[in-house]
Amino acid sequence: MSLKVGIVGLPNVGKSTLFNALLKRQQALVANYPFATIEPNVGIVEVPDERLNVLAKMSQSVKIVPATVEFVDIAGLVAGAATGAGLGNKFLTHIRDVDVILQVLRDFKDSEIVKEGSVDPKTDYEVIETELILKDLETVSKIRESKDLRQKGLEKKRGVVEKLFEGLNNGQPARTILAGEEVELARDLFLLTMKKEVKVFNVSEMDPRIREDDNGEFCVCAKIESELSSLSDEDAKAYMADLGIKESGLDKLIRKAYETLGLISFLTTGITESRAWTIEKGTKAPQAAAVIHTDFEKKFIKAKVCGYDDFVACGGWKEGVEKGKVRFEGKEYVVKDGDVVEFMVGA
Repeated sequence: MSLKVGIVGLPNVGKSTLFNALLKRQQALVANYPFATIEPNVGIVEVPDERLNVLAKMSQSVKIVPATVEFVDIAGLVAGAATGAGLGNKFLTHIRDVDVILQVLRDFKDSEIVKEGSVDPKTDYEVIETELILKDLETVSKIRESKDLRQKGLEKKRGVVEKLFEGLNNGQPARTILAGEEVELARDLFLLTMKKEVKVFNVSEMDPRIREDDNGEFCVCAKIESELSSLSDEDAKAYMADLGIKESGLDKLIRKAYETLGLISFLTTGITESRAWTIEKGTKAPQAAAVIHTDFEKKFIKAKVCGYDDFVACGGWKEGVEKGKVRFEGKEYVVKDGDVVEFMVGA
C-alpha cells in the first residue's frame, strides 16, 4: 500500500526547504522567488520505526525494510489558481493525485524572504482552501450538467452531487458536506477537498511550539530541520539536545501523515529481513497477508501472532510460545499495530 502526501502552500512559505530536509538531500530547488518549484518533486521517505532495529538485532536480519511515505513537493498556489493564475490548473492536477494534503503555513518573520501573497497563517489557509473549493465546484458543476447523471438508478448519486453543489457554493469543503454512504458515492469524483489534510505551521528557531509535544498545532521549523538533515545521526542528536528538542519535527510529521489515513504497520522478522508492512486499521488477517503476496489471501490458513512488546521480552518465537504469548489466529482476526506475524498459507 502506497501513501502519497502532497506538500502544498503559498509561494515562499518553506515547502521546498521542508521537502529537501525530508529527503536529506537537495532534490528540490530552493530559491527566494515565486514558483521556484514548477514540476512536482517526488521522494520516498522512511517511516521512523525503532522496533525494526530491535527485531533486526534479535533475528540477525540481513536488511531492514521500513514502511514508506511518498512526498510530492507541489508548486506554490496563489489566489486565482482555480482559474489559471500563477501555475494554476497544472498543480491543482498534481494535488488530485495525492492521498493527503500537507498544507505548509508561514508562521515566521524574515524580512529577507519575499512574502509572495502570504499574510498570516489563518488567511493563507483560507486562500488555499478557497482555491481547492472553487476547483471542486467546477468539477461538480460539469457533472451536474452531464446527461449521464440523469440515467435511471442514479437518484442517490444525483442527490449527492446536488448536496455538493450547494455546499461548495457556500464555501464548504466537500469533507464537511458528506458523510457515510455519500462519501462512497462521491469517491469517483476525485474532489480535492475530500482529501485528508494536515496543517503544518513553519515557525522560527526561537518559537517554543517546536519544543512542545501536544499543543493542538503541528509546528516545525523548516530551517532547523534542514540543518539537522545535513548532520550525522550523532551530531543531530547533540544539536537537538542543545535546542531542547526530543525528536525531529520531520520524524513526527512523517508519522502524522501515516496516521492521518488510519494506517498501521504489522511486522515480520527473520534472517533475510525485518520489515514493516502497511495496512489500514481494521484489516483482517487474510487481507493483511495479501499485502505480502496476493495469493496469500486465498491460501490463508492461520496467522501466528505475537505483540511486539511480548516478542521482544521473550526473545523471539520459541520462548514466546513457551510462555503462552504467541497466538494462532483465524480469518476474523483484526491485525493490530506492532503485531509480529508469520502467516501460514496453503500450497
